[in-house]
Amino acid sequence: MTAVSLLPDNQSGTDSGPVRRRANPTLVAGAVLVGLVVLACVVSFFWLPYDPTAVDVTIRLRGPSGLHWLGTDSFGHDIASVIIAGSRTTLLVGVVAVAVAAVIGVPIGIVAGSSGYRADTWLMRWNDIMQAFPALLLAITFGAIWGGSAVTAMFALGIGTAPAFARVTRSGTLQVMSREYILAARASGRGWWFTAVRHILPNVGGVLIVQASVNFAVAVLAEAALSYLGLGTPAPTPSWGRMLQESQTYVFSDPLLIVWPGCAIALTVLGFNLLGDGLRDVLDPRLEREG
Repeated sequence: MTAVSLLPDNQSGTDSGPVRRRANPTLVAGAVLVGLVVLACVVSFFWLPYDPTAVDVTIRLRGPSGLHWLGTDSFGHDIASVIIAGSRTTLLVGVVAVAVAAVIGVPIGIVAGSSGYRADTWLMRWNDIMQAFPALLLAITFGAIWGGSAVTAMFALGIGTAPAFARVTRSGTLQVMSREYILAARASGRGWWFTAVRHILPNVGGVLIVQASVNFAVAVLAEAALSYLGLGTPAPTPSWGRMLQESQTYVFSDPLLIVWPGCAIALTVLGFNLLGDGLRDVLDPRLEREG
């Protein structure tokens, strides 16, 4: 981040007053977008303009109005209500997918980085094999075998993105293992578990937070793609991806049906990507730039 002095340029460093750090614009923009999605999710549990699953063919395909802010779809659903309620599915899939990826990948990365050459080599080769299968392809395979559902998508995306967690955790662990306090912990007879929990995890926490934010964006986009293909969240549960699939017939006659869920997906993915970039700049001191 850029450090900005409050004093004029002609004053010496010894007389400098308090230093104010300028907010990272990327982090702020990402936090605002993600905050809006989280706010919509929280509000949806207490209030919605209309029932997002109620079908009323008498008001189908109506444009935006005072009663229906974003209009209605081909089933008579209030689009604003469906988008607000769909944020639940989006965040739930993202949270579970990231949690599964972290639970699998972080221990593998710590073991690989803190063990000997042979264990490291074998674990990373298996990690490379798993990374060769894209998360979305794995989710499609799981959906074809066990049927499309949000649960299947969550765990498939978690397993598919776990190698990324393993790789960044291993990289951070290798840096930590060369520090003096690790050597002191080993000399004092501390076990592997103590070293991992007390020293390694706190020092790789920053990169894991950034990786979680990036993986969250991947999970949101993948869930929308799976729902669009019919392998994600089933009806009648609101889903932005399924809104796109149901609206593709009206892409020329009523393009707003596609614009609203498309914007919701794009802004959410953009928000988590910006949040990840901003967190990386803040948490990695090597990336700080002096003004």
